[in-house]
Amino acid sequence: MLILLVAATPFEVAPTTQYLQKNFTDQKNGLYVKDKLKVQLLVTGVGLVNTSFYLAKILAKTRPNFVINAGIAGAFTKDFKLGDVVQIVKERFGDLGVEEADGSFVDIHQLKLVKSNEAPYEAGWLNNMAGNDFDFLPKVVGISVNKVHGAAPSIERISQKYAPDLETMESAAVFHACLLEALPFLSIRSISNYVEPRNKDNWDIPLAIEELNKVLIEMLSSFVGATQA
Repeated sequence: MLILLVAATPFEVAPTTQYLQKNFTDQKNGLYVKDKLKVQLLVTGVGLVNTSFYLAKILAKTRPNFVINAGIAGAFTKDFKLGDVVQIVKERFGDLGVEEADGSFVDIHQLKLVKSNEAPYEAGWLNNMAGNDFDFLPKVVGISVNKVHGAAPSIERISQKYAPDLETMESAAVFHACLLEALPFLSIRSISNYVEPRNKDNWDIPLAIEELNKVLIEMLSSFVGATQA
């Protein structure tokens, strides 16, 4: 079994990388092997463009059995605590379109540049139906953006438009690729901050990384057990 673990930066998955180095055989180039389980670590760099490019590049050469996209994220709602780990089951590109003179945002589907139900979209959204089979994490709705929201007016507008639970800079690219390739996948995020007028003093990235990697290591350990059964 081959698992593709996709992250934007090495520091977000550093504890999991250490776990792999300690418990798996390092085959170099990010490939770790233990018995019948292979884990390919792909660090893409930040953003939708990097994620799309490097994910497409690796999928052109190999077909994993399962894809896990992991990282930190900002939450629009304080229903979640900093450090909570969730899985995104519904995603969209949150800033792909045009800004009107009044500051409103019109997306590519409203512009009729891409049909709202053209594969892999459903009413403009990207849905991970396979993700609904996993109940060990809370399920959330996400948007992916090139520019994270940090001013009250734009936060209010995007919240009213899409009612997202959280915001990332990569997740929709993974949804898009995996849905088109019919690959089972999960998009997992730990909450590092709230989407509010930007103030990094309120963030807790170390806690988010710690909690994220606890979940990742637990997942990989369960895969090891499954392949040995």
